[in-house]
Amino acid sequence: MPLALLALAIGAFGIGTTEFVIMGLLPEVADDFGVSIPTAGFLVTGYALGVMFGAPLMTALGTKVSRKRMLMLLMGLFIVGNLLSALAPAFSVMLIGRVVASLAHGAFFGIGSVVAADLVAPDKKAGAIAMMFTGLTVANVVGVPLGTLIGQTAGWRLTFTIVAALGVVGLIGVARLVPEMPRPEGVRLRHELAAFKNAQVLLAMAMTVLGFGGVFAAITYIAPMMTHVAGFADSSVTWLLVLFGLGMVGGNLVGGKYADRALMPMLYVSLGALAVVLALFTLTAHNKALAGVTIALIGALGFAAVPPLQKRVLDQAHDAPTLASAVNIGAFNLGNALSAWLGGLVISAGFGYTAPNWVGAALAAGALLLAFLSAALERRDSAPSAVVAGTTPAGQRTAAHH
Repeated sequence: MPLALLALAIGAFGIGTTEFVIMGLLPEVADDFGVSIPTAGFLVTGYALGVMFGAPLMTALGTKVSRKRMLMLLMGLFIVGNLLSALAPAFSVMLIGRVVASLAHGAFFGIGSVVAADLVAPDKKAGAIAMMFTGLTVANVVGVPLGTLIGQTAGWRLTFTIVAALGVVGLIGVARLVPEMPRPEGVRLRHELAAFKNAQVLLAMAMTVLGFGGVFAAITYIAPMMTHVAGFADSSVTWLLVLFGLGMVGGNLVGGKYADRALMPMLYVSLGALAVVLALFTLTAHNKALAGVTIALIGALGFAAVPPLQKRVLDQAHDAPTLASAVNIGAFNLGNALSAWLGGLVISAGFGYTAPNWVGAALAAGALLLAFLSAALERRDSAPSAVVAGTTPAGQRTAAHH
């Protein structure tokens, strides 16, 4: 694997850390600015919305410059956003800083996926994408717990300053290690938008929304589920999330390896197993040991689907992959938001803290059904050409006899 993938992974590590660390620091931020916890929660919502809308916007702007230059500009934006958050004199300014940082998220992963895939041989593309996403998964094992600890002991502003410094390291890495890749000739925004006319691209994105939504339906409510149902202490939630992160790292690497060999079967296995494990979580959540194992499995199976989903979009939008790749990153965040909302609805309806697991299982099963549909449509679309190819020689022989 090229060293350039390390630079992309470092950038992904910083982005993953800043996205999730705020969840562990909401009480400190709320106290510092004198706002309520729900109000502080807008720092999470604002970031997610920034990713969703920023991914296509920044990628569209990036069609005017080379991919390496755009990756450097995005890391610069990430640095500015986190410094603004660290130095914010008021809550509104921090919210602006979060949104500025989020604008880099989707486009960095989207353009980075295309660059990573272009750096390696065709049979290693999913593995290269997985290597970049390893930075995001490792962030949940190392960056988020450390950032939370630093924020709780030395102040949350120091956490965001360190994250900005990570952005500087990522920027230098991209500048030094990523080769200069000229902007593809003839690529225009209209050309990139044409990829969304492809039903397979839309199906892949819908799989992303439902599949990853299944993961976050459960994980969003992991704290009340584990403390009220499994009986863990509040302090144990951090380590349970580390288990989830470790599962993410392993699943991501396995998904990248096997997606290069058999992409659709990898999706069938990961999404099907995820649906089953999420359904079982309604039972295992009542036992501490089984709950810990299940949480790790959810992380592993959820992220085993990430490289094949991202590669599926790249494959289906091969003529104009950059915007589609970035929008698919937004689809992950849409899945997060949708599943969190649905999980909250079933809890509010009185079905208990384990009810979001049923929501997650249904979403993952829906993603699996879409994967089967996508494969069936692909077989149908390829069948006519095979028939024509098979009858042409016979037609030629008949004409020869006459």
